[in-house]
Amino acid sequence: MILYCRAGFEGECAQEIAARAATFESFGHVRAARDSGFVEFVTTSALGPNGLSQLADPRTMIFARQALAVIAQLNGLPTQDRVTPILAALRERDTRWADVIVEAPDTNDGKALAPFCRSFGNALVGAMKKARLIDTAAPQRLHAFFPQSDKVYLCTGDTVRASPWPQGIPRLKFPREAPSRSTLKLDEAFLVLLDDDERARWLKPGMTAVDLGAAPGGWTWQLVRRSIRVAAVDNGPMDAALMDSGLVTHVRADGFRYRPPKPVDWLVCDMVEQPRRVATLIAQWFAEGLCRRAIFNLKLPMKKRFEETRLCLDLLAEALDAKADIRAKQLYHDREEITVFAQAG
Repeated sequence: MILYCRAGFEGECAQEIAARAATFESFGHVRAARDSGFVEFVTTSALGPNGLSQLADPRTMIFARQALAVIAQLNGLPTQDRVTPILAALRERDTRWADVIVEAPDTNDGKALAPFCRSFGNALVGAMKKARLIDTAAPQRLHAFFPQSDKVYLCTGDTVRASPWPQGIPRLKFPREAPSRSTLKLDEAFLVLLDDDERARWLKPGMTAVDLGAAPGGWTWQLVRRSIRVAAVDNGPMDAALMDSGLVTHVRADGFRYRPPKPVDWLVCDMVEQPRRVATLIAQWFAEGLCRRAIFNLKLPMKKRFEETRLCLDLLAEALDAKADIRAKQLYHDREEITVFAQAG
């Protein structure tokens, strides 16, 4: 399998897939190069289609943006004709694909391949249509992953489980009206951690929220644009235009001490603080019945980031009831952090 991740987090991605494989009693080994932007997991045991899909489900992984089963690896592709050997490898499988994505790692070298991926993608799609290898109703999508221009991993991803975005990254545009670029973190969190139905039901106008560590208002802005009333808790100044919306109450207080007068629909938090302290704070809000759902960031340490992630999520799971829903992901707009969604059962 190939797993895409943030450059520099290959080790954490490798630890995560190894831990998951152990729970499936899947034997294999991991190959990961620092700053490559991807990890290989080579399994030596047969899992079957369902087991493989569950093991390689990026929706439930933290450090993997995308997770795909490799069906062929081609090296030394001729620059004058890459399509022919790829088609030959695909024909051997007697399979059709719903769509094709040609992509490269999210690294500086990968960015240099972006023009090639765009032009070659058009050529490959055209050739596959001519060879009748495209069927929009097929359950699998083909990913042609190029770590370099003469090497490709041909991968297959379930159209439901696998991320639908190239490189597993939703491309979001920074709204000029937002007071800070941190607004993109919450925008991406809503898109990646919630599905369409959940966004429709849980982000309704008139709902209430608390934003801890709100200033200048990047996360508050995402709530206000959805007509949600926000108590913005921070001793720092809030964006003036945001305050003019009439939906924001600026509370000058310590985010770790503040408690709302009555329960709110959402708690959001992007404070720069030790991850365990933030996880404990969120757990206290749920224990006191002060919020229905929460999205928050955990700033990871420089070392033992995977271990700290597990410790914080386990702490939260132990504090909530057994039916709690906890989802976590290192988003594209995150850096040395992960974003977590939590909801009590």
